[in-house]
Amino acid sequence: MLRKRFNVNIAIGEGDNPALSDSVVNEGVLANVIVPPFSADILLIGMLAAGANPVAAIIIATAGNWLGGITSYAIGRAGKWEWIERLHVSRESLEKQKTRIERFGAPIALLTWVPFIGDVFAVALGFYRVKFLPAIFWMLVGKGARFVCWYLIFS
Repeated sequence: MLRKRFNVNIAIGEGDNPALSDSVVNEGVLANVIVPPFSADILLIGMLAAGANPVAAIIIATAGNWLGGITSYAIGRAGKWEWIERLHVSRESLEKQKTRIERFGAPIALLTWVPFIGDVFAVALGFYRVKFLPAIFWMLVGKGARFVCWYLIFS
């Protein structure tokens, strides 16, 4: 259903049960809309269990997660020190975090794959103005590796 509606030509459901794969994709999209922190890992595992094309499933999961990370980076980039200080976070604490981020630089984006705290890293990278292209490159590597690992575990 999702492929027909959006004309997606990636063969998601070419495994043992294409209809079941389509159902998993549709349910995953619905869960992501209704329950925002829905785990992409669960969706990927469900798609693989339903016989989805592993390459397509990994690409889709990585792309969606990566775009979410880029959005978090943009939110951080739009942030202002004054906003954070209103939350009763001291400037000293922010400066200490900035020093850590600057010490590790863009490769810290590899950690954006970690559920829940990964978004904090992405927002911090944007907030502290880490260079965009290196940050999103490392973000892509980390998030992609996460889904490849899930495939290797369940294959």
